[in-house]
Amino acid sequence: MTPDEIETRMTGQLAAVGGGRLEAFLPSPMVQNHAAFIELLDDGTLACLWFGGTLEGKSDISIYGTTLAPGTDRWTPSVQLSDDTERSEQNPVLTRDGQGRWQLFHTAQPSGNQDECLLRVRDISMIGATLTGSAPRIIDLPLGTFVRGRFVRRNDGAWMMPVFHCVSRAGQRWNGSHDTAGVAVSHDDGATWTMTEVPGSIGSVHMTIVPLDGAHMVAFYRRRQSDFVHRSESHDGGFTWLMPEPTDVPNNNSSINVVRLADGRLAMVCNPVSAATSSDRRASLYDEIEEGDDRPDASGGCAPIWGVPRAPLALCVSTDGGKTWPLRRIVDDSPGTCLSNNSIDGRNKELSYPYLLEGPDGALHVAYTYFRRAIKYVRLPRGWIDGEQS
Repeated sequence: MTPDEIETRMTGQLAAVGGGRLEAFLPSPMVQNHAAFIELLDDGTLACLWFGGTLEGKSDISIYGTTLAPGTDRWTPSVQLSDDTERSEQNPVLTRDGQGRWQLFHTAQPSGNQDECLLRVRDISMIGATLTGSAPRIIDLPLGTFVRGRFVRRNDGAWMMPVFHCVSRAGQRWNGSHDTAGVAVSHDDGATWTMTEVPGSIGSVHMTIVPLDGAHMVAFYRRRQSDFVHRSESHDGGFTWLMPEPTDVPNNNSSINVVRLADGRLAMVCNPVSAATSSDRRASLYDEIEEGDDRPDASGGCAPIWGVPRAPLALCVSTDGGKTWPLRRIVDDSPGTCLSNNSIDGRNKELSYPYLLEGPDGALHVAYTYFRRAIKYVRLPRGWIDGEQS
């Protein structure tokens, strides 16, 4: 589809496409929409949040959100939930504190300088079917701290926020070469935070923590090196983590999401391709907005690879705690071209940054970037992952 054809479908209307599958392109007034996050609210309402504007890194990028109430067939008109006119506000994560209040965490960076990012939080409430946000507060973590994954409660009651740290190098421009994973911990529902780094995690970002049984937890990572999804373990309930190791799922330096299903299996949505399967490359994530920044790229660290196609979008399933993922099904497909972030000239064909949840009825809800022009929502019926539905 062309950008104009996608725009005409951005109504939020659910459409049945066969086999019990439902799809919708979420409504947004912005020409670029990216980095979806989907969550189930207390009354069964689905909430989807993302960032929108003209181009990732630009100061007009803000957080938007929409909802789908139970029994309805259309997502509500989107609302703007952040409003910093000086920074690009990205990567929304919705979570609930110990008092049951919903809170929105997101990043805020100047231009493409992820190492200068602030981390912010604001209370979120519903007025009717419309999301509303309070004034933001700044989180007391180092500049360059990014979020993407769901929060997890530790067995001592502490809040664990999986993060990655975009490390600043004096006189050099951020390029992802020194990014590391970490866990930020709060014992007072987010009033204060401390952070510890995951050992040996350079290049492993977008940490997603999945509790298994007892004190056993696993975490999964996007890779700047564009090789494989990596995995690490904690055997003490999240207090300490082992070094990330590769799984058998390729990764293209693009976001993944993992959940534990009701039957105990793990499900991952991702683009199972890597630098080894494509020669496509671009200079950096923000090469379209770096004019006037004469600093050299950061040296040392790992060697990030950008531009590997972001498609197909696949759902992978593991029965061994995420060590191997033998069951893989395609959710959506395209050329995946992402040599430009531009969403209006038709060059970008990525299906990326998916988020996943399992509903009480066993249906799977997936939201993801569609050609950077829209956020697409797909509902997969119970049994789809095992081939029971086409």
